[in-house]
Amino acid sequence: ETGLIRELGWWNLRESCRQMSLWRAAYPEYSNLAISVNLSPKQFLQPNLIRDIEDVLLELQLPSSALKLELTESTVMGNPSAAIDMLEQIKALGISLAIDDFGTGYSSLSYLHRFPLDTLKIDRSFISGIGDGTSNEDGTEIARTIMPMASNLRLDVVAEGVETGAQLALLTRLKCKYGQGYYFSKPLPAAEAALLLEKKTNWHPNSRSAVSGKS
Repeated sequence: ETGLIRELGWWNLRESCRQMSLWRAAYPEYSNLAISVNLSPKQFLQPNLIRDIEDVLLELQLPSSALKLELTESTVMGNPSAAIDMLEQIKALGISLAIDDFGTGYSSLSYLHRFPLDTLKIDRSFISGIGDGTSNEDGTEIARTIMPMASNLRLDVVAEGVETGAQLALLTRLKCKYGQGYYFSKPLPAAEAALLLEKKTNWHPNSRSAVSGKS
């Protein structure tokens, strides 16, 4: 309501890029390391969005491939035609795009294939309880439906809210390549997140020694 989300959002974007620049310098073996940053609707509507993103990347000497931007369904569906134009401009910079909390908004499939997206992130409400054999069967079916649809659209899928090995195992069987949630790690400060990069751990549904976080 106050408009401060714009200033907060830009601080968040710049600080995230700064941290990623430091990590890429400290861990050159992770040449494909990227960080995901949520973009607020007010940021997305700013006329100088593209220039500001370019300025941040140039200032920090960060390649555009190291940045991923996440938007909600409601952000892009408010004005689909304008959203397509803006998304294409962002995509032209070499930045990856994701729809966050997919399934909770009001995406139109007639528009979804027109958005230049890279990733769908399945909302945690569809993941919670799946894999335990007793609850959230609807969530399992929704997840099962989204996977082939995303594959046909050449989109990656990230399952949000993964909290148990059973959930991870089921998502693996559904051929969901990516997940985030407390099963891997709770949110961490930068110094502790860096330790995850140093561990170089492989994560397996049957191993609780594996730790990861959302970048």
